[in-house]
Amino acid sequence: MSYQIIKEKLDNRKLVILDGAMGSELEKSGAKMDKNLWCGTCSVEFPELVRKVHEDYIEAGADVITTNTYASTPISMKNYGLEDSIERFNQKSVEIAKKAIENSKKNIALAGSVSASGSYYKLGVKAMIPGFNEQLKILTEEGVDLIILEAMSSQADIVQTMIECSVKINIPVWLSVSCVIDDITKNVMLGYNDSMDSPPEIYENFENSLNRFAKLHKGPILIAHSDISVTGKAIEVAKKNFSGILGVYPNTGHYEKPHWKFADDVTPNDYLEYAKSWLKSGAQIIGGCCGLGVEEIKAIAVLKK
Repeated sequence: MSYQIIKEKLDNRKLVILDGAMGSELEKSGAKMDKNLWCGTCSVEFPELVRKVHEDYIEAGADVITTNTYASTPISMKNYGLEDSIERFNQKSVEIAKKAIENSKKNIALAGSVSASGSYYKLGVKAMIPGFNEQLKILTEEGVDLIILEAMSSQADIVQTMIECSVKINIPVWLSVSCVIDDITKNVMLGYNDSMDSPPEIYENFENSLNRFAKLHKGPILIAHSDISVTGKAIEVAKKNFSGILGVYPNTGHYEKPHWKFADDVTPNDYLEYAKSWLKSGAQIIGGCCGLGVEEIKAIAVLKK
C-alpha cells in the first residue's frame, strides 16, 4: 500500500478511480444494517462480506478503497452506548481492508473514512472535536495511506472543524462535501438531500464554502453523496473557485433508516457517460457513493490511461 502512486497520477493529471458505496453494496450482499449505526457494525458482524466488497472494488479497477468507518464515528458510537467498542470497530475495519489489498497483490491505496456522521449541528462544533481527533488518531495509527474527511451533509462550520482537526496529521487528506441546487436561485449550494419526502437542506452558497475551506485545506476536494444531476454543475463551480485537485462520488436513490433504497435510473453505461463529462470538467478522482457500486466502478475504470 502506498500513496506515492496516487500522487504521481494526480501530479500527472491522470484519473484516479475511487471505490463505490460500502453500505448499500453490503446490503445487496446480505449484510444486516444496524438500526443505529447502519453499516458501521458490519466490520465486526460480517467481516467476510466487508472484505469481499473491498476485493470486488479492487477487481473492478479501483485505485483507492475506503475503510468501512463512515458510520462508526466516536460521537455516534458513544450516543448508542458503544463507547467501549470505538477502537475495536475502527481497527477491525482497517484490518479487513488491508487484508483485501494483500489478497489482491496489487498496489492499492487505503483511505480511512473520518466522517461527520452523528455530528448534529445542535451539539455545537466544540463538542465534535474530540470525536474527530479520536477517529483520525485511530485510523492513522493503524496505517491508512490517506484520510477522506467525509463531511457530506454537514454545515460549513462542521466541515471547517473537521479540516482544522486534520491539519495535525502527517498523511494526505482529501475532503468531500455534498451539494444541492437552490430551486429559487438555481445556484449550487452546500447542502444535501437524502429524502424523497422532504425538501433539501441548504446551508450556504458553494462558492463561499470553497473559498472558506481552501484557506485551510490544500488537498483534493470532492463533491460526494450528491445527486448525479447536481454533480456536474458543482464540479464546474469548484473548478472556477478552487485551484487544487477535484473529484466526485455521487449517489443515486435515498435513505430510509436503516436501509438505502436503490434507484434504477442509472445504468453502468450511463455512469460511464457521466464520468466522461466530469473528467472534461476537471475531475481527477471519480468513484461512487450510496447506490453506486461495483458495476459502476468497473464501467468507469476503462477511462484510466
